[in-house]
Amino acid sequence: MAACVSRVELSVSCRSLLDRDLRSRSDPLCVLLQDAGGGRWAELDRTERIKNCQDPEFCKKLVVDYYFEKVQKLKFGVYDIDNKTLDLSDDDYLGGVECTLGQVVSSSVFTRPLELEQGKPAGKGTITISAEEIKDTRVVYLEMEARNLDKKDFLGKSDPFLEFYKQGDAGTWQLVYRSEVIKNNLNPCWRKFSVPLQTFCGGDFNKPIKVQCSDHDSDGSHDLIGAVQTSLAQMQTAGPGSPVEFECIHPEKKQKKKSYKNSGIIRVKSCKIETEYSFLDYVMGGCQINFTVGVDFTASNGDPKSPDSLHYISPDGINEYLIAIWSVGSVVQDYDTDKLFPAFGFGAQVPPSWQVSHEFALNFNPSNPYCSGIQGVVDAYRQILPQIRLYGPTNFSPIITHVARFAAHSVQQGTAAHYYILLIITDGEITDLDQTRQAIVDASKLPMSIIIVGVGAADFKAMEFLDGDNGVLKSVTGEPAARDIVQFVPFRQFKNAPREALSQVVLAEVPKQLVSYYKWKGWPPLKPPEIKAM
Repeated sequence: MAACVSRVELSVSCRSLLDRDLRSRSDPLCVLLQDAGGGRWAELDRTERIKNCQDPEFCKKLVVDYYFEKVQKLKFGVYDIDNKTLDLSDDDYLGGVECTLGQVVSSSVFTRPLELEQGKPAGKGTITISAEEIKDTRVVYLEMEARNLDKKDFLGKSDPFLEFYKQGDAGTWQLVYRSEVIKNNLNPCWRKFSVPLQTFCGGDFNKPIKVQCSDHDSDGSHDLIGAVQTSLAQMQTAGPGSPVEFECIHPEKKQKKKSYKNSGIIRVKSCKIETEYSFLDYVMGGCQINFTVGVDFTASNGDPKSPDSLHYISPDGINEYLIAIWSVGSVVQDYDTDKLFPAFGFGAQVPPSWQVSHEFALNFNPSNPYCSGIQGVVDAYRQILPQIRLYGPTNFSPIITHVARFAAHSVQQGTAAHYYILLIITDGEITDLDQTRQAIVDASKLPMSIIIVGVGAADFKAMEFLDGDNGVLKSVTGEPAARDIVQFVPFRQFKNAPREALSQVVLAEVPKQLVSYYKWKGWPPLKPPEIKAM
């Protein structure tokens, strides 16, 4: 594997975006895609959406791993978002730009005209990207409130929100965080939030920080209530019961009125700095990734002896099931020291009783279902095919519950020692959807991720539903998943792509899922990295 040299944080702003909304201005969002080979692009990250704004300065930074030895082709796409779905195909495209990460990193500020397609400019729209290497893994956690803010709205009170800016080397102010809006309230208390220390102040505790408080207007013309200038060092003096207070000053009002005192008080209730660990911190700290394979042997796959069956092994020795096992397994096996992988089948009649089983060991050894290496999984799959009868129904929940039992057992250690990945390869006709939803919701509280690769030409609506990308997956009783742990990919999208394209897209979510689990638990790596002094 290529060693990731470092992580880079990209700040994005746009000017003069096209106006796609009839009665108001566009509501832009920027998405970052990386070339995954074979003409495919994989989403890496996206900013927040800003309402009614043609000159957005996005607050959320886009984070990308930087490999010196790879040409990393990137595409920035700006969309006008008018609905709640995560899918961008139903949103208006405001333009984009293709470049390499090397180009962005080697320019201090990278500005390009936006294009609707190659050679067709998106009006006068431009995009500006600046890059900063993430060297510091510490995070600032802040709780903010205000008292007696000025009333800005004619009929109601103010609708205040905060914006934090750090001062750049040239004296310019760069947005680092924007809070939520609190409606109709002159004494607001904002949600606790976190910002990476590097983003917040570049690791310099004395760097000037400007906190701006404004009254939100839905048409985008927000009114300044007042501002404060401080530093992280000052904010850190806040403690329980002793907040740090600043007068919120509106510069024009201060100039005009001799009697002007302030436009309210802004208070830092708490300011804490904690270390945020990465996927590599956990892996290098000793976390083992345990890989399990589940293979769909239901009759809807077709008779394995027939060339149109999904289980038919072609003369060159492969089929879609084998390619999926190889692609994903060859990446994951590097993170598992014993290289022993449990592999199961489901949905077939199994000898000697010919009962239908929903979790039978591919090596026919239930007490020791482990195969030696990915080659062992492939060999077991090839050997079992002629010995079973494809049947049904297609039940996912037994194999998910099986792996979840191991994950639950490892949780009792109370350390970041084991993480479980279950790869299910299926033709998609799921029968036990309700039980599977419950099994996934239960598993979301455990150190495990589920990858589903759909083979064949079926309609994978149920699989897309289980992959909680369009909202949080809920069980039948309405219990939401604690975190998103399912990644679904249809194999047909990768038919003509390079072998590694499938594994890149399939495994893209796993590092985030692993880190989110241990962060939720508050568990550091078994051997935490040494913090180097800045």
